[in-house]
Amino acid sequence: MKILVVGTGAREHAICSALADEATIYSVMGNRNPGISRLASEFMVAPEVDTERVVNFASSKGVDMAFIGPEAPLEAGLVNALEEAGIPSVGPTREAARIETDKSFMRRLFEGYSIPGSITYRVFDDRAELREFMDDFEGEAVVKPVGLTGGKGVKIVGEHLQDNSEAIEYACEVIDNRIGGHASVVIEERVVGEEFTVQAFSDGDRIVPMPAVQDHPHAYEGDQGPITGGMGSYSDSDGLLPFLTQKDYDEAVEIMQKTIDAIKSEAGPYKGVLYGQFMLTADGPKLIEYNARFGDPEAMNVLPLLESSMLEICEGIVDGNLSGARFRNLATVCKYLVPEGYPDKGIVGSEIRVEEDKIEDMGVITYYAAVNQENSTIYTSSSRALALVALAEDIYSAEELCENATGYVKGRLYHRRDIGTRELVEKRVKHMEDLRS
Repeated sequence: MKILVVGTGAREHAICSALADEATIYSVMGNRNPGISRLASEFMVAPEVDTERVVNFASSKGVDMAFIGPEAPLEAGLVNALEEAGIPSVGPTREAARIETDKSFMRRLFEGYSIPGSITYRVFDDRAELREFMDDFEGEAVVKPVGLTGGKGVKIVGEHLQDNSEAIEYACEVIDNRIGGHASVVIEERVVGEEFTVQAFSDGDRIVPMPAVQDHPHAYEGDQGPITGGMGSYSDSDGLLPFLTQKDYDEAVEIMQKTIDAIKSEAGPYKGVLYGQFMLTADGPKLIEYNARFGDPEAMNVLPLLESSMLEICEGIVDGNLSGARFRNLATVCKYLVPEGYPDKGIVGSEIRVEEDKIEDMGVITYYAAVNQENSTIYTSSSRALALVALAEDIYSAEELCENATGYVKGRLYHRRDIGTRELVEKRVKHMEDLRS
């Protein structure tokens, strides 16, 4: 089986690793990722949104299936173009991917199909209407561009914005400058709780959920600093999280299943991976947003745990007969190493030295992200450089392994040392206990 994996980052490195023992890998990536290039039989460095080049490459290599990693090619209609060329894909069509690429579509879907877990929202493309609404808005607002911003466009009153007046200013900026590609903005109520992620495989009718994960989007320790693409994440050995009950998890999965049903009615079958980002509140899970693909870093937590055949899962997705997936009962901790200055102005072109053999001897996995390889030397781009993932019987053992492994990576990099630590996890647990009491 020949499979084309589209994407450049650590998420795609993890996807390739999960498939490499069962399939011949072909790759299209924006930069030469050293991990993917080693696993791929052949690869092409090209823009992932250049649908014509990607389809021509796939057709010329005779690939049997494609797996689309990032969101931008989905929005560009790559799956539609591949299907027209007779190549089935693990990834939704442009129309179904609107669940991520158009936040107003997502919220209206919840409203129209009475899907539980929604929150108060409004969509605006008119500054005057926006100001009038905000003048009467009670509570703190969340401002979201309608389109894609690489995980960096959301701003929250109380974190990034001082008050709702600043929220109005930023919302108008989003409209005026078409941030995210749309001259419109979503205003949502700020919900209080603990964020968690559930990812699920979908064949258009059925979903197969994966272990829950908690991401850490803030750049600095103690959940401080700007929002990034994700600085790391952890999962627990029971598939839940220390603050998440089975009931909470099941409610989140039910919301995702109802969403898949609604997308099928509105846009056709959703085939691929659906990522649900939830806020666990005192009233249960609330849906914050969806991604139309694996999360990054959350993919690196769940894929190393997969016991089932990844190839069979992919075949079940495209054929519409997905049967299930088994995961090992281990905890994971993922920590991203990023260039100094990230996320605002990460240092570009700085050399990284990775002692992969020593990291592997510890039982820790290295996934390369947005780096460039020239000959045998690896250099930073402005974005995340590489992720280290440790598996163990419990979160704290995995964290210790992962943290120790960071010592074998040299360069002008930093990482959040607190991800997966007892102090931070127990802080999350205490927060939920206080909210529920």
